[in-house]
Amino acid sequence: MNINFAKLNHILLPDTKAGRDRFRKGIWGKALGPITWFYESLSDEGRVLVVASLVVGFFGLDVQGTEVHVLWAAIIGLFVGSLLVRRAYRLGGVTVEVLVPRRVTIGDELRFVVALRNDGPRDAFAVRIRGPFLPWDGRWSGRSPSVRQLPVGTERRVEIGARFAARGEHHLDAFGAAALVPLGLAVGSSVWSGGVKFLVVPRIANVVRITTTLGRRHQPGGIALASKTGESMDLLGVRPYRPGDPVKNLHAKSWARAGTPVVREYQEEYFSRVGVVVETSAADERRLEAAISLAAGVVACLSRGEALIDLLVVGGQLHDLTIGRHLGFLEQALDLLACVSPGKTTPDAESLLTQLRPHLPRLSCVIVVTNIWDPMLSERIRGHGVGCTTLVVTGDKAPGAAGPGVSSIAASAIERGEALAL
Repeated sequence: MNINFAKLNHILLPDTKAGRDRFRKGIWGKALGPITWFYESLSDEGRVLVVASLVVGFFGLDVQGTEVHVLWAAIIGLFVGSLLVRRAYRLGGVTVEVLVPRRVTIGDELRFVVALRNDGPRDAFAVRIRGPFLPWDGRWSGRSPSVRQLPVGTERRVEIGARFAARGEHHLDAFGAAALVPLGLAVGSSVWSGGVKFLVVPRIANVVRITTTLGRRHQPGGIALASKTGESMDLLGVRPYRPGDPVKNLHAKSWARAGTPVVREYQEEYFSRVGVVVETSAADERRLEAAISLAAGVVACLSRGEALIDLLVVGGQLHDLTIGRHLGFLEQALDLLACVSPGKTTPDAESLLTQLRPHLPRLSCVIVVTNIWDPMLSERIRGHGVGCTTLVVTGDKAPGAAGPGVSSIAASAIERGEALAL
């Protein structure tokens, strides 16, 4: 059994921003307020000196046999003096804004761009930037940046990076900026940005090829806005000519009757559509993450072709999301997979088929990504005249195919980014 020690270290801290806000307004949050204020008032150097002062204070307890208590009193005096003058170093007129990408792949570095704007009456010097307290899966990838000088009417931008090890929506607290006071032990009153939201999406497995039954199924009325391929399209009607229309589509008889150029308009009504089913119950978290990464790789591979991809069922929930051929983008599927939570029970074949049944007439093939192979589901899907390919994510030792249309993929192969020809 794998124990996530990073998560255990944060077990008393709320994961969501709403939970953290409730904690701050609660009894314990108010009780810890003075400690939090003291901690945020110190600079990085000041925090190190606080730890050193505790050691010095311990050795200075024997006031009759040693003079160490004098050194401890001097250190405390420096802290008191720094804290008394910190209000004079407030960044008046300085605003802080944080720019961040909408999404980042799990494990990749996310760059936060912190923009400082000084519209105040005086220049600012030695401005320290501080990021918020990160959730259990986050780690800062460098030291906090600083700005040596911020003249009036100017803007400075600095970057700070972090990495996140868990999928899902992240909502961080505000970033802060504060000026360093003399002696460098404390900072002035901070100015704060707004909160920051972004998505950590799963890593895309390196799926280079996937063999499926991709017959073309009739889609009554066609699919609006889908890019057209080939010439096998049905005549939808005629319409006035627009610049850029192919000359070969001009309709001479209608042109003669209307007196203005008229062209034929076609609509494609036969498409290859693939339904993707992601089963989220797993024996362990590692295999679940590998299955979600594999599902992202399958969608990415299919989206490079001419088929339409319907990400239909994820963790027992139906999502009518169609991508491919300019109808949608891979990022939409990644956003959906990013928020998948582990399933508590393994859905049975009948319940999954009940959700799929209204969509089967339009599908050419269904790809099932799972940790546990259920042959009944594949047989029932094929019974409706739809092809079915099952991808089973296993432990480190992957057995061979368990049946026709079934492939086994080791979780370690997905994690290492090996090229997968399925």
